[in-house]
Amino acid sequence: GGGPYGSEVTRGQDLTGKDFSGKTLIKQDFKTSILRQANFKGAKLLGASFFDADLTGADLSEADLRGVDFSLANVTKIFTSFSSLQANLSNANLEGALATGNTSFKGSNITGADFTDVPLRDDQREYLCKVADGVNPTTGNATRDTLLCN
Repeated sequence: GGGPYGSEVTRGQDLTGKDFSGKTLIKQDFKTSILRQANFKGAKLLGASFFDADLTGADLSEADLRGVDFSLANVTKIFTSFSSLQANLSNANLEGALATGNTSFKGSNITGADFTDVPLRDDQREYLCKVADGVNPTTGNATRDTLLCN
């Protein structure tokens, strides 16, 4: 349930609010975990799996998310009577990540995110193109260009 770089079990766990910032968690298994408001800022997560995970309000800014599996993951913004939680993907590198099925990035901050070679449903791409802005500081690619926006 862990991964080659993180020995603790992270699969199917409630890891709400946990701090993974700056950590190297390559190929880490977070399948079906609850990661609400978890901090992954600047983490190296190449090839990690967030399959069917709840990333509501998680901070993935500046993270290396190349090849990450976001299939069926909840990366959306939710509204409650108390707060608005927004996933932060600003300046993240999602090159080659998987975002199939019902994966949704609605409400996420994607400023400067690089979506090169990320297969997105048409409705997701259309939505993200409406809010896309910025240039990824690592790859130098404009978010709009990596989403293939017109």
